[in-house]
Amino acid sequence: MHILIQWLINAVAVYATAHILDGGIHIKSFGAAVLVALVLGLVNAVVRPILVFFSIPFIIVTLGLFLLVINAFLLQIAASLVSGFSIDSFGWAMAGSVVISVISWILSSLFNH
Repeated sequence: MHILIQWLINAVAVYATAHILDGGIHIKSFGAAVLVALVLGLVNAVVRPILVFFSIPFIIVTLGLFLLVINAFLLQIAASLVSGFSIDSFGWAMAGSVVISVISWILSSLFNH
């Protein structure tokens, strides 16, 4: 049940982010947001650990800020895999990854006491 709730929270975060950052992140429907949340979860589970491992020197030198670049890259991968979801540039992907993280964190803290 916890995984389902987290998946829906991430879908709401993706959908809300597309509306907050309307100029650079586009989504067609909430169904697309649900699919993006699923793909993003899979990409985070499979690709993220590999990227983090090979990026450890950059993560250390930038005091963790390079993780924002990794998250933006993973968001762009999800956008390339899901039709109905697009990101105009890498800058929008970085902004989107930050906004998605903040919204997910807020919603998770509200629903997961």
